[in-house]
Amino acid sequence: MTTPPDGLAQATLAGGCFWCLEAAFERLRGVSAVKSGYAGGDRLNPTYEQVCTGTTGHAEVVQVTYDPREISYHDLLEIYFTIHDPTQLNRQGPDVGTQYRSAIFPHTREQEAEALAMIETFDRDGVYDLPIVTTIERNATFWPAESNHDRYFRRHPFQPYCLAVIAPKVAKLRAKHADKVRE
Repeated sequence: MTTPPDGLAQATLAGGCFWCLEAAFERLRGVSAVKSGYAGGDRLNPTYEQVCTGTTGHAEVVQVTYDPREISYHDLLEIYFTIHDPTQLNRQGPDVGTQYRSAIFPHTREQEAEALAMIETFDRDGVYDLPIVTTIERNATFWPAESNHDRYFRRHPFQPYCLAVIAPKVAKLRAKHADKVRE
């Protein structure tokens, strides 16, 4: 994982297509950067084409740089669990394969403990009809994705995938977490 600037923290999350996650997290107050990339695999510096084969072990992820004085890791996790379905194994909607798995890549032991506690609470309280399959994957290297993936939804809002898959997630974010959205 990379080191954030002083006073800032990072969260690395996988929940389907990284374009979807980026579109949501970049809209949050307290978030200064969101970078799409890959984590959890065994190939050094993988490419999008390699990860899309499902054979590298990587997940599509976003690395969120945030100010914990403005938004907490707990808040980021709540939003993460809102904008994707953590009960789908190795898929999110039309995106199928291990590269689209639901996974949290903690940067600290505290992040790991918080993620585990939230998953346990959600399962215990029956927040979802099915058990959460989100994995906690430690000590993963983050590999930045190619620059053509940056700000994808903002650059291609009328592309069919964006309209059908990403726009509803952004709408859900606005509906359920309006108090945390900066727009």
